[in-house]
Amino acid sequence: MAKEIKTIGVLTSGGDAPGMNAAVRAVVRTAISKGLKVKGIMRGYSGILNNEIIDMDARSVSNIISRGGTILFTARCEEFKQPEYQDKAVEICKSHGIDGLVVIGGDGSFRGAKDLAAKGINTIGVPGTIDLDIACTDYTIGFDTAVNTAVEAIDRIRDTSMSHEKVSIIEVMGRHAGYIALWSGIANGAEDILLPEKHNYDPDKLVKHIVENRRQGKKLHIIVNAEGIGHSEEMAKRIEEETGISTRVSILGHIQRGGSPTATDRVHASVMGAFAVDLLCEGKSNRVVAYKDGKYVDFDIEEALAMQKDLPEYVYQVSRYLTI
Repeated sequence: MAKEIKTIGVLTSGGDAPGMNAAVRAVVRTAISKGLKVKGIMRGYSGILNNEIIDMDARSVSNIISRGGTILFTARCEEFKQPEYQDKAVEICKSHGIDGLVVIGGDGSFRGAKDLAAKGINTIGVPGTIDLDIACTDYTIGFDTAVNTAVEAIDRIRDTSMSHEKVSIIEVMGRHAGYIALWSGIANGAEDILLPEKHNYDPDKLVKHIVENRRQGKKLHIIVNAEGIGHSEEMAKRIEEETGISTRVSILGHIQRGGSPTATDRVHASVMGAFAVDLLCEGKSNRVVAYKDGKYVDFDIEEALAMQKDLPEYVYQVSRYLTI
């Protein structure tokens, strides 16, 4: 028989993402509505080890659904990979009466959740990352906001690029995943979209494309470059040297992580947070909440971590058609 959950802990870990606060709010209020106690863990796994654990009630999460970032703060914790620190974390959780834990974060955060689950703390992961790079789910908290932030910025850059007849390289986040670049590139009508999954940065081909477009009367050229490709400044220098066309770089960086979350992020985060509490109340552990084929479901963490995620090939082909 599954043990009865009486106290739930909640933490945010890894990179912050817009909508994390909505998920925290949903965890807290859903748990309270079920008669459970809630503990907020500050600064992720580091906060467990440092005993930064606070009581939370419904008022603790008032007026946070529209705020970016995370009120619980977040941090990376390399030492948590070591078994002795995991054991320490379990003892600290037990000392606070925490018998269920909701971890909001990405793949690295889920590995920590898996380790705690193996040591007796019922743990559920909620996917919070702007990169959309968790294979088991079609949606991750923060992606929609990050893409919309990038789209708005690129729209503005396009205006000035047209005025000065420039080439503009806009570098967006995504070290290993090109989803932000792909989506914003399509949405902004970029002439070139460079993605780490496709290894599609060919300097000679890029220069040739710019020259051909200019010959046909194109007054500007937008290149959306994923962080995983990088080298934007070198790229710009080469384009200027070989074409004579003024080329400028804009690295959007962490503005994509911040800002008020979109309605999409707020709603998905709220439902995912509530679903995580439901799973704990059902006695489940070592699970990841996912949004798959229009439904909220859950996967075993090890199964989820073993899955591979590729860019949707048809969407990528569409992006190529539209750059003609």
